[in-house]
Amino acid sequence: MAEQHDHEHEHDVEGAAPEAPVKVVGAEPDLTKGTARPITVFGNPVLHREVKDVTSFDGELSALIDDMFQSMYAAEGVGLAANQIGVDLKVFVYDCPDDEGVRHIGHVVNPVLEEFPKDRRRVLDDGNEGCLSVPTAYAELPRPDYAAVTGQDKDGNPVRVEGTGFFARCLQHETDHLFGFLYIDKLSKRDRKDALKQMAEGTPRYATVPNE
Repeated sequence: MAEQHDHEHEHDVEGAAPEAPVKVVGAEPDLTKGTARPITVFGNPVLHREVKDVTSFDGELSALIDDMFQSMYAAEGVGLAANQIGVDLKVFVYDCPDDEGVRHIGHVVNPVLEEFPKDRRRVLDDGNEGCLSVPTAYAELPRPDYAAVTGQDKDGNPVRVEGTGFFARCLQHETDHLFGFLYIDKLSKRDRKDALKQMAEGTPRYATVPNE
């Protein structure tokens, strides 16, 4: 997912926080490891289908996660799914603030988005959203302001991550990626067309994979 756009509550799920975080949840990655890879963009088949479950929790998975963090930071994003660097596996990484300025860092393997709790009041956040795989484009997309994801860590241990505000948007956005959906797939035809026009007219500030 892009960073936040410069408008109050305009959310661009692959980028930066509007204010300095006051607290950090999770451990910062070791940036001596990993290599940044170019980002796949709209039209690449790996972005438009469900990718494979992770079944091997080994050194290759750990190395992939290292590369994903490096790739996300190189593109100035706040979240990144494996298929956004062309890898056909269900895993995403994040370094994302919530609306209270708390910085959340981590990864989830084989994520599943929980159903919205019946005992929680459903509030939609109608902020803008952006995506590293739809570079330079933003569009308003209402999403629930709370989300929880279950899955595993790189060692196969069960994990559950929940978030509110912008971080909730990030969790939904990245899980969608791994099931073959981009945020523009949730837009009206007119808004989708406008987002693709923004992408066509813009120039990414990071390396991308050309579509054949």
